[in-house]
Amino acid sequence: MAPLVLTFPDIDPVAINIFGLKIHWYAIMYLIGFVVAYFLLRRRLKHEPYRSITKPDKWSPADIEDLLLYAIAGVIVGGRLGYVLFYKPGFYLANPLDVIKLWDGGMSFHGGAIGVIVGIAVHAFIKKRPFLQVGDFLVPAVPFGLMAGRIGNFINGELWGREASADLPWAMIFPTGGDVPRHPSQLYQALLEGLLLFVLLWLYARKPRYRGQVAGAFLIGYGVFRFIGEFWREPDAYLGLLSMGFSMGQWLSIPMVVAGLIIWTWARTQAISDVEVGGSDDAVDGHGEAEGDGVDAPVEDNSAETEDHASDDIANATHGSGETTVDDGSSSPELPESNR
Repeated sequence: MAPLVLTFPDIDPVAINIFGLKIHWYAIMYLIGFVVAYFLLRRRLKHEPYRSITKPDKWSPADIEDLLLYAIAGVIVGGRLGYVLFYKPGFYLANPLDVIKLWDGGMSFHGGAIGVIVGIAVHAFIKKRPFLQVGDFLVPAVPFGLMAGRIGNFINGELWGREASADLPWAMIFPTGGDVPRHPSQLYQALLEGLLLFVLLWLYARKPRYRGQVAGAFLIGYGVFRFIGEFWREPDAYLGLLSMGFSMGQWLSIPMVVAGLIIWTWARTQAISDVEVGGSDDAVDGHGEAEGDGVDAPVEDNSAETEDHASDDIANATHGSGETTVDDGSSSPELPESNR
C-alpha cells in the first residue's frame, strides 16, 4: 500500500476581490502582523524600563505609531532592495525598472531587517533616544510578524521545502514543486523563527535588561532558527546551494548571529540600564545592582522566571488597547517569493 501524501490545497492567492480591487492573502498576513505588533508594543509600555523612563520624554502610544511607520517603510524598501541585491542582482541590473514592480514579488527578510534598523535609527534620532533602547523596545514584537509572513508563504504555496520521504505523515505535494513530497518548510520556519522565538524573547524581555541585550538576543535567536530551518527549505533554483553546502539564507544568517553576540556581550560589559529610580538615569550601577529600593536590576539569567505566562500576554495584547495593568511580579501586497 502506497504511503498517503498530503496534496497542498490550491488556494487562490487573492483573498478578496472588490470591483477589481484585489487584496491578497499575503498582504492580509502582513497587516495582521503589524496590527498584533502594535498591541504587543502597547503591552510593552508596561514593562521596565519603558514604564519608568522619563527622559527625554515618557514612552507613549504615539511613539509606537511613529516607530511602526518607520519600521513598515523599512520592511518594504529594505526587503525589496535586499531581494534585488542578495538574490537576483544580475536580472535587476539588466532590468532596472523592474526593481519598483513590487506586485511581481520578491522580498528578503535580511534586507527588511536592515531597513528596520535604519527606521529605528531615524526614530531614535528624531526622538533623541538611544538607538539600542528603541531596538530593545521593538524587537520582542517582530517574531509574531515573521510567523504571519511564513503562514502567508504557505498559503501562497511558495518557498516550499526540500524533498521528503513519502512516509513522513505531513509531507506535502505543492502545485509548483513537482510531483514529489516535500517538507512544508514554511510552517517549520513559522514555528521556529516565529512562535518559538516570540515566546523566548518575550519572556526574556519582561525583566529589565541592560541596554542592547534584548536586541542582541533577537539577532542571535533569529539567525540560529533561520539557519536551522534552511536545512529543510528548497534552495532558490537560480542560486542553489553555495559554498560549504549552505544556502544564501544561511550565509546571511551567520553575520546576524555574530552581530547579536557582539551586541549582547558589549551590553553586558557596559551594564547600561534604562530603568530610572526617582527620576534618575542611574538606576543600576556597573555591577547590575539597583541603587534604589523597589526596582529590579537587569538580570543575566535567561531562564524562565515566569510568574506570568506568555499566553496571558498574547491574549491581553490582542484584546483591547493595552490599558490593562500588568501583575508580573517585577518592576519593572500578493507576492510570490515574498519573504526570503
